[in-house]
Amino acid sequence: MLLFMVIAYLFVTIGIGLWAAQRVKNTADFAIAGRHLPMYMIITTTFATWFGSEIVLGVPAKFIEGGLRAVVEDPFGAGMCLILVGLFFAAKLYRMTLLTISDYYRERYGRAVEIICSIIIMLSYLGWVSAQVTALGLVFHLLSGGAVSIAWGMVIGVLSILIYTLWGGMWSVAVTDFVQMIILVVGLLVLAWFASDMAGGAGKVIELATSRDMFRFWPEPSWHEIIFFFGAAITMMLGSIPQQDVFQRVMSADSEKSATRGTIIGGTAYIIFAFVPMFLVTSALIIMPQEATALLAQDPQKVLPTLVMERMPVVMQVLFFGALLSAIKSCASATLLAPSVTFTENIWRQFRPENISDRENLLTMRISVLVFAVAVLAYSIKMEGTPIYELVSSAYQVPLVGAFVPLVFGLYWKRASTQGALCAVVLGIGVWVIFMATPALHEAFPQQLAGLVAAAFGMVAGSLAPQVVRSTHASHHRMVGVE
Repeated sequence: MLLFMVIAYLFVTIGIGLWAAQRVKNTADFAIAGRHLPMYMIITTTFATWFGSEIVLGVPAKFIEGGLRAVVEDPFGAGMCLILVGLFFAAKLYRMTLLTISDYYRERYGRAVEIICSIIIMLSYLGWVSAQVTALGLVFHLLSGGAVSIAWGMVIGVLSILIYTLWGGMWSVAVTDFVQMIILVVGLLVLAWFASDMAGGAGKVIELATSRDMFRFWPEPSWHEIIFFFGAAITMMLGSIPQQDVFQRVMSADSEKSATRGTIIGGTAYIIFAFVPMFLVTSALIIMPQEATALLAQDPQKVLPTLVMERMPVVMQVLFFGALLSAIKSCASATLLAPSVTFTENIWRQFRPENISDRENLLTMRISVLVFAVAVLAYSIKMEGTPIYELVSSAYQVPLVGAFVPLVFGLYWKRASTQGALCAVVLGIGVWVIFMATPALHEAFPQQLAGLVAAAFGMVAGSLAPQVVRSTHASHHRMVGVE
């Protein structure tokens, strides 16, 4: 019955996605839903952007191991990213009516920076989407009692997302996100209530977490602890800002107000609701202490699925896997779409004829979605066994050190130049790679923070120095929104 219900749910979401795909008439509809999404859909789709496998399976496992300090990167950093986007970036970018975040780099700095930042942004999605695909494989493996291997589970999961994302783009993503987030919120809240009852009340669960010092958030007062805590916090908080999936949600809004407030509310809701999966896994330590302890030593990601499968009735199992699949599918569909649109609009356009029709451009976007899905599936199968949280956290160091500084300085510093942006990218990524390749360096100082500092230095030095490299793009000097 459980497997039947989950399969039925998959078909329902595919049907909703294909129904929404009827609205897609051009590339703007496909990439940013024609800028027609109302605020309530911006809230649900920004909330869904991050609420994927890592928040349901990866984050609770890290919380049990190291408390709130261990999850500063996600959900706190990830949620703050959306809030910061709403406060400082959404309005400025929305007024510019761009199709991709990389269009901004072209308008501000020219083609070279556009292509480099596009590649940086696209590469970062590999780990993020792989985390969702890995979780899909795990879900189908568990549901089939091991009859479906994790690798084949990944294939089934990718196909279920690809069908509607391929045809409906952002319209299908946003509409399915809306439905899936309702299922996710209701499902996890009911599960938390049920688990609380099994554990003897919410008070006992909170008491256990307090006794194990799980609510300690701030690091120990030592230089090493503080600097690594800060490095972890900024990885997703700042590294996710120059990302196409976040930008798509801003640009899909029907007004500037929806773009700004929707992302702030979505980010706040994300941080608050992330405590529900943490509560569920903590309750597992009371409900099934021996099994939970054994799983924490072997594979912490399986604690929550095991609790549901072994200790809860079928109704709760259906709710859990419905909520989990909602989280994974909503997150994966968005992150499949984003790099594909970026490739078509900002890389492929360099090689196509100027007079290409919008219809041909839309076809190219769909082909890109398909190719990226196949690439991610292959990467996910190869990386099988890598913890979901690690796949996600490593993904956002690249845009942090490579794309964040040119975006911020371009919007808020008039003197930011093409030469400065190129210096920022080269120094940021160069220092990050050196630190990553040298154990003595990255054990003493966070590699992503070193790269960020180097990028900021490169931007300032490169912009203030005599300009050898200049932007040849016509709109460079008529940029809007620069303070």
